[in-house]
Amino acid sequence: MQLTKLIAASGNEGKIKEIVKIFKGVEIIPMHQAGFEGEIEENGQSFRENAYIKAKAVCDKLGLPALADDSGLCVDFLGGAPGIYSARFSGEGDAANRKLLLEKMHGVTDRRAHFECAVCLCLPDGRKLFGVGQTSGSILTEEHGKRGFGYDPLFFSDDLQKSFGEATAREKNRVSHRARALKDLMEKLKTF
Repeated sequence: MQLTKLIAASGNEGKIKEIVKIFKGVEIIPMHQAGFEGEIEENGQSFRENAYIKAKAVCDKLGLPALADDSGLCVDFLGGAPGIYSARFSGEGDAANRKLLLEKMHGVTDRRAHFECAVCLCLPDGRKLFGVGQTSGSILTEEHGKRGFGYDPLFFSDDLQKSFGEATAREKNRVSHRARALKDLMEKLKTF
């Protein structure tokens, strides 16, 4: 299947930039720019459910193919938290989320973690397609780097051997959970 235009069911500029870099040759339009107003309640119990809820809402409203992702940081010591609540872990934004994570991990030696992502493409004819991806690493004891967004300065990537906050966009896009989920989706699109 060949897509030419896609609505990104997200208001997160960092996510949209990653989508644009991976979906070369496809016109990516952020949902608010395409005319979707309001917020979408993410009340699913998994990354996959939340991605579907967002993509379906935007696709149904605009009548165009819509792509959404849901992703988050899963820390082994915290039983997979913050998980689907990663963006609203502290309720006060990225800096406060990182601060809370450091507080919860204070003195902890098992710092293993992974980012997980599910993407969902919903089409106006009712079909849907999912892609999934993960990237492994560990939680640093302090922030390293100013790049990226969210937990990037605290996440030491096993693949890159540095934090996502220190990585260039090109480096991160090569190994990130979102990049892997989008590539998984693109592979499935070839036979969809």
